[in-house]
Amino acid sequence: MKLVTDSAADLTREDIHAHDITVAPLFIEFPEGTKKSEDISHDDFYNRLEAMQPHAPTTSQPTPEMFTSLYENILTTGEEILSIHISSGLSGTFDSASSGAKQLGSQAVHVIDSMTLSGGQRFQLLAASAAIKAGWSLEAIQAQLGKIRAASEVIYTLDTLNYLARGGRIGRVQALASSLLNIKPLIHVAKEDGKYSTVGKSRTIQRALQDISGHLQGLYPKGSPLWVTVLHGNFEEKANQLVELLQDSLQIAKLELLRISPVLGVHTGPGIVGAAVAPMDLFEEIS
Repeated sequence: MKLVTDSAADLTREDIHAHDITVAPLFIEFPEGTKKSEDISHDDFYNRLEAMQPHAPTTSQPTPEMFTSLYENILTTGEEILSIHISSGLSGTFDSASSGAKQLGSQAVHVIDSMTLSGGQRFQLLAASAAIKAGWSLEAIQAQLGKIRAASEVIYTLDTLNYLARGGRIGRVQALASSLLNIKPLIHVAKEDGKYSTVGKSRTIQRALQDISGHLQGLYPKGSPLWVTVLHGNFEEKANQLVELLQDSLQIAKLELLRISPVLGVHTGPGIVGAAVAPMDLFEEIS
């Protein structure tokens, strides 16, 4: 079985090669033309994004026809396809993938809504890869992904809400009010609809990092081994601070520090830092 996903999963190049995952590109629309998210480096993108203020690029998803072509090429190998995508509550990519699969009329393409993004989506892909290698059935894999989805948390804070406002994710009035009050929101991906939801507000970034740590402490039982991925846009200093806070407050079995994909950074700006967390035992069950 072959895995397919999209650029929002924040897979590393090592992930893609080691697990043989096909990534359908999400696109960044600059004034002078369109680029695939993976064709621009993190540093180049975030430097360029800051230089473009007060303007910003936009994003677009693959068309159903792109997915149809991608799936057709894979099906010629005789493999079935498990296609796991960014939450339908945040992007139309899942709908495009579903439409592309439907156009083929094949029972060999299975499209899954991850109901999350970034590190949470990546958890599901890496678990699916391990399960495929272990010889699990499609039904067993889907059930395990459901468990991981339900037990994972993706939470972050932002230095500014201006980028979310430009992308229409929040109102400009709310962004302005938050800026004037120097409010740093705590935003997570809600389990019930796969959309962003505010779970708290802090007065400073430092306090927001502490509140992220406290939020995660409240979600997971003390002593529960966790897989923690800290992610940031162009905010390495704060990401390292969050790493230290989580090391002091959680039982971490596996820790990573990664960068947010440029296509997600369009809507958050460089000043994003947060974490994706999941119980380690759900992955150990597979191996």
